[in-house]
Amino acid sequence: MLPNQHFRKHWQRRVRTWFDQPGHKLRRRKARTLKAESLAPRPIELIRPAVRAPTSKYNRKLRLGRGFTFDELKAVGISRHYALTIGIPVDHRRRNRSFESLQKNVERLQLYLKCLIVLPRKGKKTKKSDISDSSDKKYTQILINSLIPPPTSAIQSESRVITEEEKGFNAYATLRKALLEAKMVGKLEIQKKKEKELEQELTK
Repeated sequence: MLPNQHFRKHWQRRVRTWFDQPGHKLRRRKARTLKAESLAPRPIELIRPAVRAPTSKYNRKLRLGRGFTFDELKAVGISRHYALTIGIPVDHRRRNRSFESLQKNVERLQLYLKCLIVLPRKGKKTKKSDISDSSDKKYTQILINSLIPPPTSAIQSESRVITEEEKGFNAYATLRKALLEAKMVGKLEIQKKKEKELEQELTK
């Protein structure tokens, strides 16, 4: 390898410094406090759905997602436009692959709507979903995650002795056999069809 270095780049002029990191931390904290005060008595955060993490490596993990699907909102009886006005995010890309996931998020929405208090807007007529506004009453600003905690997928199984049947079970061979059967499904069907035709000819 021939030496061919290029070091004359004036790198000193392109150095990005970050000396005021504690100051920026304090500034972000103050900004969060001001935002919470401006939102009061509305919740600081949005309600999020319980979703499975993508890929087979992480799909056992249950975490908070982006927004609720149209089917989940329909099951609760809310339109997608109204949902955005009461702190329910909508995700048009996510699909409900199972009934269990749909039911879990529907229950989550029902619990949120049960705890929700909708105040009337200033200068507007009150709706059916609104409550009568009383200026002397004080409402507490809450964290949604504290009221409706994020889902947990921890499965605790009790320790036990391995049975003789489990000792004789070969997981690798079973998986390989299932994979081969799925791969050769067309050829196996043709082979079975030929065997059936041969049996019919022999019986004649």
